[in-house]
Amino acid sequence: MPFSQLPPALGAAVAARGYAAPTPVQAAVLEAAAQGRDLVVSAQTGSGKTVAFGLAIAAELLGGEDRMPHAGAPLALVIAPTRELALQVSRELEWLYEQTGARIATCVGGMDASRERRMLAQGTHIVVGTPGRLRDHVERGALQLSSLRAAVLDEADEMLDMGFREDLEAILDATPPERRTLLFSATMPAPIVALARRYQRDALRISTVSEERGHGDIDYQAMAVAPADIENAVVNLLRFHEAETAMLFCATRDNVRRLHASLTERGFAVVALSGEHSQNERNHALQALRDRRARVCVATDVAARGIDLPSLSLVVHVEIPRDAETLQHRSGRTGRAGKKGTAVLIVPYPRRKRVEAMLRGARIPAQWVQAPSAADIRTADNDRMMAALLAPVEASEEDRALAARLLTERSAEDIAAALVQIHRARLPEPEDMMSGNDSGPPAQREPRAGFEQSTWFRVNIGRAHNADPRWMLPLLCRRGHVSRTEIGAIRITGDETLFEVPAAIAGRFHDAVRRTAEDADEFEITMVDGKPRDDARRQRRDNARPTHAPKPYRHPARGEGAGPGPGKPAKPPHRKGTWRAKPDRAK
Repeated sequence: MPFSQLPPALGAAVAARGYAAPTPVQAAVLEAAAQGRDLVVSAQTGSGKTVAFGLAIAAELLGGEDRMPHAGAPLALVIAPTRELALQVSRELEWLYEQTGARIATCVGGMDASRERRMLAQGTHIVVGTPGRLRDHVERGALQLSSLRAAVLDEADEMLDMGFREDLEAILDATPPERRTLLFSATMPAPIVALARRYQRDALRISTVSEERGHGDIDYQAMAVAPADIENAVVNLLRFHEAETAMLFCATRDNVRRLHASLTERGFAVVALSGEHSQNERNHALQALRDRRARVCVATDVAARGIDLPSLSLVVHVEIPRDAETLQHRSGRTGRAGKKGTAVLIVPYPRRKRVEAMLRGARIPAQWVQAPSAADIRTADNDRMMAALLAPVEASEEDRALAARLLTERSAEDIAAALVQIHRARLPEPEDMMSGNDSGPPAQREPRAGFEQSTWFRVNIGRAHNADPRWMLPLLCRRGHVSRTEIGAIRITGDETLFEVPAAIAGRFHDAVRRTAEDADEFEITMVDGKPRDDARRQRRDNARPTHAPKPYRHPARGEGAGPGPGKPAKPPHRKGTWRAKPDRAK
């Protein structure tokens, strides 16, 4: 069903929004085969699925009329996993159904519950909310679902991941059995299939997601860095891309708070989103991103759903997502509705193999790239500045008069240099990466003074664990509270790494290593007794010794052609299994 065949009120609404033709998911739910049926829909994030299910349930809501009936108990219920997504869905449905006179109520956690109950009591046509708050209203009797004609579960897989199964079942069990159920989910794990089987009847499966990769409009990149360089890599990525809007994902609230403070201190216009922020704070943060007062958002996974930022072109996974689904959900904030976006994973060197396996499992061909260096950023800055200054502009007479006055006071070269300085002064400084593209730490290239008397230490990782001086050096500096000039030679073997520090600071280094150790730490740093050369020689000698128990002594005479052993009488040779008569002891 093209837009021209929609009810007039909805057709006018989509035309006013500039929709020339339906997106693939919208076209699929409007097909004649999908009319009136339960649906299970998989669609790319940002493909217009909110408008899709808004159009799909129009027949149940309007009943062939152009206007909604008198508002009473809700006719449609939309359930979303997060407050942000619920508010976004509500805004989309408001403009879509504006000319039908629809009353839409939003019920989400963190908002005034008594105000929501008053809205429900006054009558509504569509209710949009989060599972916990909707269930609370149902149990209190404020939300009556007896007249419900359609139920929509948006991002159903995320709701199950967040532990809302019991709430969803309680809400759906309170709805009429003849209602229509539309289930939208980016992935189809077993729990989603079970939910569909229980609450849907002869559902039609629709999928518009590419099988080859998570999001075809997203350029996935991965960069391996030293653990101590993660924050520097974030800074350089933001400076290199200079995205109109960027989102940085962390695993915990504490890490969001820490990174937000660090970027603010460096001069970035940044906001934060996590579970510790109130709904008011979240709304202000999102509004700051929409009106360009802020360009960077640091968030936990709570923001991986339900945020619609059309200008978002860069997503950075500051901490590795827990699985491939989380990776796609986070990355799906960009590359929306045909626009191109970039998703970058910052990977500590020791975890590269795990990330490669996750990318293979998700069938995402990410490109492994180097973190942008300060030189790369300066080159990109120069290109952007030249493009901006050489772009055609319309100058007023006042501007041209001021330009002429400047030319009388200074030369054109001086004015241009001042303009360049002003442009650069507003940009945060890039960071020097400790794990740059050098061939290794200085200690491996040439001997340095101060290591005549040194103490050696051992780390329990080697080549088998992807050990490399580029990330080992900053790790040792961070753990031991020393500078890179205080780390000497680094010797990497198959399953361990040996390195030296000056004997004068060995005790302080050892104490710092023990203090900074954590229970979940994969790296164990211990002091070596003696020089590593002696230790290696001892290891080679031990490896040469047999590790099994000695075989029992077998006399050479048992073998054919062997003579008697020293001091032993010769025995007649015989073959194993040959029968010999025993002597008769009675004789």
